[in-house]
Amino acid sequence: MNRNNCYIKATKVSSDKQGRSFFSPIQIKLNDEGEIGFLSNPQEVKSIIFRITSADYDYDWHNAPQKQYIVILEGEVEIEVSTGEKKIFGGGDVLLVEDIEGQGHRSRAISGERKSIFVTL
Repeated sequence: MNRNNCYIKATKVSSDKQGRSFFSPIQIKLNDEGEIGFLSNPQEVKSIIFRITSADYDYDWHNAPQKQYIVILEGEVEIEVSTGEKKIFGGGDVLLVEDIEGQGHRSRAISGERKSIFVTL
């Protein structure tokens, strides 16, 4: 592990000025805090929500209700953005959804029920 360049990789879902949603990779920088490990800078959050969705989950086009991190614990979800790009996210993946306006995104279950955590910003 490079002690100077340690990051958590994540994917952001955003909207452009025309309302089209798109993916972009982001990195959350971690700082070497010695014996306790690598930590990010603190971020202000509003709430934490635990969620389970069923194996037949299929949610048509929608906006994120607020800016939030989504941490996938178990299962897989396919997210489609308005560019037509689709990505599958599974256990351990982190998303930052910020498409609170515009066309939004679609999401559907891929492999059984999904357990996730939403951290609202």
